Amino acid sequence: MLVFIDDSGDAGFKLGKGSSEFFVISAIVFDDNLEVEKAAVAIKQFRRELGFSDRVEFKFNGSRNEIRKKFLETVNKFDFRIRSLVIDKKIIRSVELRNNKYSFYGYAIKTLLKYSNNSILEASIKIDGSGDRAFRKTFLTYLRKELNSSHIKIVKNCKLVDSKGNMLVQMADMVAGSIRRSYDESKKDHQEYKNIIRKHIEDEWKFR
Repeated sequence: MLVFIDDSGDAGFKLGKGSSEFFVISAIVFDDNLEVEKAAVAIKQFRRELGFSDRVEFKFNGSRNEIRKKFLETVNKFDFRIRSLVIDKKIIRSVELRNNKYSFYGYAIKTLLKYSNNSILEASIKIDGSGDRAFRKTFLTYLRKELNSSHIKIVKNCKLVDSKGNMLVQMADMVAGSIRRSYDESKKDHQEYKNIIRKHIEDEWKFR
């Protein structure tokens, strides 16, 4: 099982002053390694069809509407599952989560993976992320401690990767962006993107 994770929104809590109202974490879950390879090749081919350099990264924010839709249509034919956690930041009361973006980010990813009704087990996980070595080590240790026990093992291995070099993490970004956009009713296209990939959504959990 291979899982690719990215987020949409930000971890800030200056609501009404620039921070996003919603924070979305999305996991793209593949149960077949061959499907991962086929999806990655298709994304690379799509990038070439657009005439983009191999260094160009697909990101929901900053992409034109037609590119978003064509990207999602390109990956839609492959076999994968989407699990997303949608957090309305207005309901978060924890002082630690509101004031420490690393705590908030780690908690969100842990929650997404832990409460999957055993649909994510023994997974090789790649998460978009950077930071210094100390942060990376602490973050990954936290996830393993929270997600693995003597009777269940959710994480087989986990890595923070640079999304620029990983097509499937870029796919997770596009999916997370699509789901977060669906909550922004001020946008005329707010349902268009999620509708394309709706059949793959196994769970879209609104945090309570």
